[in-house]
Parts: sequence; C-alpha cells; structure tokens
Amino acid sequence: MNFYGTLYIVTVVLLLAIGFYSMIVTRNLMRLLVSVEILLKAVTLLFIGIGYITGNMAEAQAYVVTIIIIEVVFLVIATGIILGAYRANGTLETFRLNNLKG
Repeated sequence: MNFYGTLYIVTVVLLLAIGFYSMIVTRNLMRLLVSVEILLKAVTLLFIGIGYITGNMAEAQAYVVTIIIIEVVFLVIATGIILGAYRANGTLETFRLNNLKG
C-alpha cells in the first residue's frame, strides 16, 4: 500500500470517528443530520480509496454515484421531516419533541 492508500484509510477513520462522536453527543436534529452526512461521506471516500488501491476505479465510481444519489434523496426527505418537526414544536432539540404522535 502506498502513501495515498494510507492517507485514504486515515481520512476515512477520522471522518467515521467524527461522525459517530457527533451523533452520540448532539441533541439537535440538524446537527444529527450533518453527522449522518459526514458518515455517508466517509463511506463514499472509503469506496474511492478501495477502488484506487485495488485498481477497480470504474466499479468504485459507479458505486459512488449510486451512493451520492441515495445521499441526496435521504437529505431531502430528512430535511423535510426536520422542518415539519420544527414547525410543530418550535425547536429542534430532541428532548423537547414531545408531540410527535402519528
């Protein structure tokens, strides 16, 4: 493994650690959404790194484009749900969201 492969792996591990830490610590829905996006970016970078290391860049790029499309759909739906929760409650703090009855 060369320098760039090691750099990819270190970056992915750091992004995963940051994403998981922020998911555990935060109680704000928008910050939680950002931490999930950081995790998804780490997975995307992992696929690119694995494709670079193994030499299968075309296959890795196909997976990454699919992951990016799924990320965008997830982001739009989650943002809509968060906006609805904010309009109903006036806050994005998770411990204050008490009237989310279906």
